[in-house]
Amino acid sequence: MYSFMGGGLFCACVGNILLVVSTATDYWMQYRLSGAFAHQGLWRYCVTGKCYMQIESIAYWNATRAFMILSTLSCFAGIIAGILSFAHFSTFQRFNRSFAAGIMFFISTLFVLLAMAIYTGVTVNFLGKRFGDWRFSWSYILGWVALLMTFFAGIFYMCAYRMHECRRVTGPR
Repeated sequence: MYSFMGGGLFCACVGNILLVVSTATDYWMQYRLSGAFAHQGLWRYCVTGKCYMQIESIAYWNATRAFMILSTLSCFAGIIAGILSFAHFSTFQRFNRSFAAGIMFFISTLFVLLAMAIYTGVTVNFLGKRFGDWRFSWSYILGWVALLMTFFAGIFYMCAYRMHECRRVTGPR
């Protein structure tokens, strides 16, 4: 049980770091604009070495930002619940912390999946046609890797929960 929880906690910590880095950096998309290379993130866009804040309130950027922030926060809450699941307090008999941590990681996975799907759909259908020479960049890829890490963290914690429940039902050996 503890090996699953340890693996889940490792995946969750890496996933949370990747979510923060992906959300904060400016390399979601790279493109060529008037012969110069440019790149953009969720908060800024940079052209020929100068960066500018994205002041336009475009719905898909706002939705992607919101879902990435919610994903980061729910992953952090799952990490806190995962750390607390190592401690055995008899206060809450009906509340299993490893189950709560697993659910929080799955919620985080859902939020990052929504963010990545929205950004991908709009970028491919709208911005991809506007800029001929473009590609997704490393911040975007880190978002997908974070999705996998939070998903596996949820799987590990659910396995730990199932092992704990099986042990509790059958009794000590």
